[in-house]
Amino acid sequence: MTAWQRFLDARAGGQAAPPPVRLGGTHYVRHMGSTSTPTPDFDSSLIWVCLVLLCWGVVMVYSATIALPDSPRFSGLSHHHFVLRHSMWIGLSLLVALLAFQVPMSWWERNAPWLIIGVTVLLVAVLLVGPEIKGARRWLPLGPLRFQPAELAKIAVVLYVSSYMARKLDEDFWRTVTPLLVLVGMMGGLMLAQPDMGTFIVITVIAMGILFLGGVNARIFFTLAIVLAAVLVVMIWTSEYRRARVFAYLDPWSAKHAYDSGYQLTHSLMAIGRGEVFGVGLGGSIEKLHWLPDAHTDFLLAVIGEEFGLVGMVCIIVTFWWMTRHIMVIGRRAIALDRVFSGLVAQGVAVWLGFQAFINIGVNLGALPTKGLTLPFMSYGGSAIMANMIAIALVLRVEAENRELMHVGRARP
Repeated sequence: MTAWQRFLDARAGGQAAPPPVRLGGTHYVRHMGSTSTPTPDFDSSLIWVCLVLLCWGVVMVYSATIALPDSPRFSGLSHHHFVLRHSMWIGLSLLVALLAFQVPMSWWERNAPWLIIGVTVLLVAVLLVGPEIKGARRWLPLGPLRFQPAELAKIAVVLYVSSYMARKLDEDFWRTVTPLLVLVGMMGGLMLAQPDMGTFIVITVIAMGILFLGGVNARIFFTLAIVLAAVLVVMIWTSEYRRARVFAYLDPWSAKHAYDSGYQLTHSLMAIGRGEVFGVGLGGSIEKLHWLPDAHTDFLLAVIGEEFGLVGMVCIIVTFWWMTRHIMVIGRRAIALDRVFSGLVAQGVAVWLGFQAFINIGVNLGALPTKGLTLPFMSYGGSAIMANMIAIALVLRVEAENRELMHVGRARP
């Protein structure tokens, strides 16, 4: 019997038992009836933080791309091309997120298997009909736009693994986990064929995070983690360009790597170093002037570091730390209200956004090997922005249903 099943059996029998989640969370239930103060049905603080990141991201994308048309590669574009497309994607993403917020969590739980099937079909379609860009097939053409199904895969994995764990708590561990491992392996194979190892690592961490937060035995969990780490090492060692990235990370300034695999990293470090404490001022970056590749996507943080300095980077890091912790608290609150699926979804989103931000920040600072992952809510990339906004809409829905249940609890005599 799993820890979650013992918890649910105890609650069904009228016994007081804390849920098997990290860092507790039962105080939400204990104090439900202690006050009658009305509470809004949405989390305004989380909304404001997301809006701040989105707006700051628009400003930085404009700053990082305004000079790109001066390059022959982008000579046919206007100076406002990227910021207009980025703003358009944000507007579309806000609309989709608003629609997603209207859908009850029970619907997402029922339809999670269909969502994972649909995303898998899209990942296959990318390999069959997607255009090849810079040696990779990751996008599907949608008229004047391109969409990256791998971003939707992150949402689908969060929903499916959460629903699966909520339904299979009373079964044998290996019978529960084996189908999940097969699923992650299948989707990982499709992503590696694109290739998109960064997204594969993210969905693997999401699945493992939900397993851990769902109360999986620590010994078994760490056994799985060691096996997956070994698989990752083999994948890197058997790929020449992945090995080159690791070696460039270890010694980016050497003559062998500085103008090849370590080029982005060295220029990112130069940008951050030039910013010092307070930065050179908005728009004053030199590295964005055709020196730092992908300054508006994977290395947007380096431009922030150059223009806003250490102060700006610390603000970014603290903001993502607060967001991750706040979403995790929302998930604990849902679990304390016996809403296991909703709680695991919120915590899965926290793992996703926190881990991806950690990887992006680590890459820009030279603490991790270069990997093509964007900074959530800020980097240029419509598919990623839309996926981030849908994920936040799901969290807001979880919290809205939490507060509705707590209102009911307060209203009882």
